[in-house]
Amino acid sequence: MSAVDGQPAEPSDAPEPSDAPAPFAAAGQSDVANAAVLVTGGTRGIGAGIARGFLRAGARVLVCGRTEPAELPCADGRTALFTQADIRDPEQAAGTVRKSIELFHRLDIVVSNAGGSPAASAATASPRFHAKVIELNLIAPLHIAQAANAVMQERGSGSIIMVGSVSGARPSPGTAAYGAAKAGLHHLVTSLAIEWGPAVRINCVVPGFVATESVAEQYGDPAAVAAVAATVPLRRLATPDDVAQVCLFLASPGASYVSGTCLTVHGGGEPPAFLSAGVRSD
Repeated sequence: MSAVDGQPAEPSDAPEPSDAPAPFAAAGQSDVANAAVLVTGGTRGIGAGIARGFLRAGARVLVCGRTEPAELPCADGRTALFTQADIRDPEQAAGTVRKSIELFHRLDIVVSNAGGSPAASAATASPRFHAKVIELNLIAPLHIAQAANAVMQERGSGSIIMVGSVSGARPSPGTAAYGAAKAGLHHLVTSLAIEWGPAVRINCVVPGFVATESVAEQYGDPAAVAAVAATVPLRRLATPDDVAQVCLFLASPGASYVSGTCLTVHGGGEPPAFLSAGVRSD
C-alpha cells in the first residue's frame, strides 16, 4: 500500500531553464506537448503507464516515490525524471511539487496515482492499518493537490487528476477502508472543482480491473485472470495505457470544460449477481 519509491535523479536530458515557458500545445484533444507533469506512484503499474502516456505525447514527466526503482518509465526515447518522497507527509508532498518547479520551471498537470491496500478483514484489521490506508489513498492526494493548487492558482491554470477506483463506487469486501477512502477521493474531486475553479480543473479517473505486473497477486493464476476478464462486457482487463489515454484527455484542451467529474474506465462494468444466478429481473 505504498507509493512507488526512489532517490532523486538528475538525468543528463533535464530541461533547460526558461524564464517564460511557452504554454503546452493545444492543437488536439490529446496534445499535451511541452506540458510539465507530475505523476505520483509513477514508476510501476497504472502510474508507470500514465507516465509513459504523457512522455509519448511529448510532455516532461516527474515521478515520485519512497525508493528508487530499477528502471524509470520511458517512451519514444524520453525518460521520466524522479524524486524521492513519501507523500503521506505534507512537507514531502509539497517538496515534490517544488521539485517539479525546480526541474521544469512550471507545473501544468498533476496525476495523483499513488495508493493501494493489501486485503484485510475489516473485523480484525488494526486501527493503525485502517488509518494508514485512508492516509495514503485520501489524505496524501489532498496534500499533493493543495501544494499543486497554490502553484497553479498563481499561474492561472492547471489540471489535477485523481486516480480513484471502482472500489469506491461499489462494495469493497476485504478492502473496506480502501474502498471508503476512494469514495472519499471521488467526493473530494467534486468539492475541489468548486473551490479551485476557474483556474484549476479537478477530475478523477476511476479504473476497474487493470492488468499490471502484479495482476497475479490481485486476481490469481492465468485461469483466474481469464475468468475475471470474462465478466467484463468488453471481455478483457484494462491496460495501464487505457487509463493513461483517459488521463491525457482529461488534461488536454479537449477537456477544457470538464471539471469535477469522475470518469469510469471499467469496460462496461460488473454484471449484477442475479444474472449469473439465473434470476429474472422482471
